[in-house]
Amino acid sequence: MRQLARWSSGHPLLVGLVWLVAIVGVQLASHAVGTDFRNSFALPGTDSQAAVDLLHERFPEASGDADTIVLRTDGAAATDPAVQQRAQSLFDEVAALDSVAAVRSPYGPGGAAQISADGTVAYATVQYRTAGIEVPRSDLEALVDLVDGVDGVDGVDGVGLDLAVGGQGVAGLSHPEIGPAELIGVAFAALVLLLLFRSVVAMTVPIVSAAAALGVATGLVRLASNVTTISDVAPTLGILLGLGVGIDYALFIVSRHRNGLRSGVPVHDSIATALDTSGRAVVFAGITVVIALLGLFLTGIEFLFGLAIAASVSVVLTVLAATTLVPALLGALGLRVLGRRDRRALEAGRTAPEHTTGAFRRWAETVQRHPVVLAAAGLALLLTIAVPVGDLRLGTADQGNDPSGTTTRDAYDTLAEGFGPGVNGPLVVAVDLTAAPLQGGDPSPLMPLVAQLQADPGVASVVGPMPNADGTAAVLRVVPTTSPQDRATSDLIERVRDDVAPAYQAATGNHVSVGGPTATFDDFATEIQATIPLFVSVVIGLSVLLLVLAFRSLLVPLVGAALNLVSVGAAFGVVVAVFQWGWGADLIGLGKAGPIEPFLPVILFAMLFGLSMDYQVFLVSRMHEEWRRVGDNARAVRIGHADTGRVIVAAASIMVFVFGAFVFGDSRTIKLMGLGMAAAVLLDAFVIRMLIVPAIMHRIGAANWWLPRWLDRVLPHLSVEGDESLRGADPQPTSVAPQVGSTHSEPVVVGAPDA
Repeated sequence: MRQLARWSSGHPLLVGLVWLVAIVGVQLASHAVGTDFRNSFALPGTDSQAAVDLLHERFPEASGDADTIVLRTDGAAATDPAVQQRAQSLFDEVAALDSVAAVRSPYGPGGAAQISADGTVAYATVQYRTAGIEVPRSDLEALVDLVDGVDGVDGVDGVGLDLAVGGQGVAGLSHPEIGPAELIGVAFAALVLLLLFRSVVAMTVPIVSAAAALGVATGLVRLASNVTTISDVAPTLGILLGLGVGIDYALFIVSRHRNGLRSGVPVHDSIATALDTSGRAVVFAGITVVIALLGLFLTGIEFLFGLAIAASVSVVLTVLAATTLVPALLGALGLRVLGRRDRRALEAGRTAPEHTTGAFRRWAETVQRHPVVLAAAGLALLLTIAVPVGDLRLGTADQGNDPSGTTTRDAYDTLAEGFGPGVNGPLVVAVDLTAAPLQGGDPSPLMPLVAQLQADPGVASVVGPMPNADGTAAVLRVVPTTSPQDRATSDLIERVRDDVAPAYQAATGNHVSVGGPTATFDDFATEIQATIPLFVSVVIGLSVLLLVLAFRSLLVPLVGAALNLVSVGAAFGVVVAVFQWGWGADLIGLGKAGPIEPFLPVILFAMLFGLSMDYQVFLVSRMHEEWRRVGDNARAVRIGHADTGRVIVAAASIMVFVFGAFVFGDSRTIKLMGLGMAAAVLLDAFVIRMLIVPAIMHRIGAANWWLPRWLDRVLPHLSVEGDESLRGADPQPTSVAPQVGSTHSEPVVVGAPDA
């Protein structure tokens, strides 16, 4: 790392030029190629996927997804000739689009059920030839433009006609984007950096580093969307994570370098030492985040793969920028990275003390004096905040949660008003009639199934059956009495699958599958829940192993991992309270409460566990550095706590501002990620790393750094802090653990240096 630092700081123009060429080249290539973001919820082996497969095989003309054109009249009924003429003309234009297989009009045969009882609301179903994610964006935009051309105009004799489009297809048009709210987070980050460094020049270095990393990362993700399935939310997720860790990683290196300069170390030597200590910690921290993110591939769910790719690319690029571009910038800036007061002090021959003084030192000493009481208080606080997580319900929020004024929200509200909330998420019941095909298209053998479905109290209506040409399959549309995101709708799906379908199959030999978007998302949640134990175990195991290698300790990684789970639980508690219970939802423009999207717990766990390990690495690496110098646990924990406290608090504040700004965006998914990550970082940095971890390490004593001799011989040796900055030998591990809780100033280890 020292060689990399010296080369980068000695060739700032070349390093800067390489980064500039990379940014421009990748961005130009991504704009030339274009993007193909898509949300794939394919779930092989599930009941909903069986329904999709049957539709593709037996109903190719109706196997694609469907959107809904909803109309509301003012001054006349939907059946008024003037309204009908204008609406039907629109439906005919929509049917002419290449991706549209058919439009089921409320004015066609059997369309009476698509007109509300009071006659003021009606809807047409737009049947696509393919899945909604495969419909070309140009066709979706053309559909919305056609509807907008009629929406809000007056018909004949002053009849008002309002139209909107809802469904999974048009929902893909509203990709989450970075807006003014998110940029405010960057402005707050700059303010925190300015207060920390008291130098505009130093403030710009972390921001430039993060911006350069994201300049390359966003282009790479856009290019990757053309060769693999990447969700439309993935780019925003990458930017959210990249901004937070990018600024923080650079901040730790710049802060260490400034401390070196104030101590009188020459510029290039200080840069080399900063990268060989804090830079190594950044690399290890980045590896832990990437390990956690790549653990998403263990779920086997394609939708999560793209999220893992986008986030991992952002983290890798931020680490690369922090270890190459930051040293180059620091080398070019020289002493200007310090404020005027510090430069004048150096000119006068005054250097800064080696260790932190002031409030953070006093706090570290307070934690050392009262470790048990303070650790217990911190844990009690976090466990209390985590209480709501016991009520966590996975599911997909429906379009009633979309921002007010969007076409999907208008369509949802209008349909719910005219037909009840269940019409927004009908279930698709697909019947495989291979065992007993219908004769002459006679649907009577299916009527017992229809009767069973209609008898369920959770069913508002059943449309169909609609058999295929050869009578080997049929489809029914079941409209629930409750909204798609309602728990009662999930209960209805379970009753149909567990009771109705088996009974019908036993009587006829025909297989029944329940599909549709609502059932698919329920299966999505079930599949994710089934993979969580393996995912969590592997992520925690690999992270602990990495920290064992880094710190030659068993207890430090295990305590860190356990506390990471506590911070993740507390963050989930905040998310459940706001998004599922609705506490303070209006303050962030959330609208109604709803379940937590199935993929968010695993992606949040991956990011939050990785970020928590970041702070563990930064904190403990400084403690370990001091331990290797003097071999005194009490001194090492106190000094490491005090020396890193100011920077960790500043870094955490930056992340909280950056992540928190995303709460005020339009996308519910991004709001949830922003709140979850902001809450986790706030609680993790301020409560766990600045209170609980040092308190526990003081209580454990020298056993913090114990590793069995046989394990020490087996494991490869890695260094987070670098070797050239150390002034003492590394205490040798002992085969017998030191006494836990020992407060003696000398550690009970073989070969420990004198304090």
